[in-house]
Amino acid sequence: MRTLYAIYRKEMGHYFVSPIAYAVVGVFLVISGFFFYQILVIYIEQSFQATMQMARFGSAPDMDVPGLVNRNFFGLLGTVALFVVPMLTMGLYAEEKKRGTMELLLTSPLRDVHVVLGKFLASLSLFAIMLLPTLTYQLVLFLKSEPLPPWRLVLVGYGGVLLLGAVLIALGSFISSLTESQIIAAVATFGTFLLLWVIDIGGRGSGTRTGEVLQYLSILRHYDEFTRGVVDTTSLVFYGSLVVLGVFLTLRSLDAMRWRGA
Repeated sequence: MRTLYAIYRKEMGHYFVSPIAYAVVGVFLVISGFFFYQILVIYIEQSFQATMQMARFGSAPDMDVPGLVNRNFFGLLGTVALFVVPMLTMGLYAEEKKRGTMELLLTSPLRDVHVVLGKFLASLSLFAIMLLPTLTYQLVLFLKSEPLPPWRLVLVGYGGVLLLGAVLIALGSFISSLTESQIIAAVATFGTFLLLWVIDIGGRGSGTRTGEVLQYLSILRHYDEFTRGVVDTTSLVFYGSLVVLGVFLTLRSLDAMRWRGA
């Protein structure tokens, strides 16, 4: 565990001395804040129109503004993560290869699993830190809205974002281990995420076994359950399996580097 923590601390320290981490966090917060504001304005206007309709006609559809805002916000947050995570993972191994420090890691008395898990947990921790400021949006809803925000939806929504982030980081880490170019790693990672995002398009409405498989492989389709406050065991198994697969493939990639002499 000491070696695992040493790798984790080294990676976290590297993130916070690198301008890339601050730029990524800043862009993420600006984009998420912009979307939250726009969604909030849209549903406030719709709620006002519903109130006016009730005053005029005596009836109007009930609107759960906090719930609607959070559902749409978490949905967009997952999409933003597809664009942001490649910038977090692109240098995990590619930069080590470029600087020549990968050889030191592979020849040191460190277990590969500690290296992989340490880097993975550091990236996931930074992703969680990115999400922390967005809790202020929930505070705004709590102070200014009635009824109060559905806390089950909020908790499940953030849990879903973290699970999605873990999957993307695990897969991005593997792709970064295949090249020494951060740009290639970022582009390939984003391309993979995009494919896993839209892969279900070919299976919509087909009713065939292939169509069902394609829909099951869509990472955002499973994420939709979390945005509605629903914890689906199928989605948990799917995300857990992809995290394990990403970590396993990264371990095999490091093992191949060791045999090739990095």
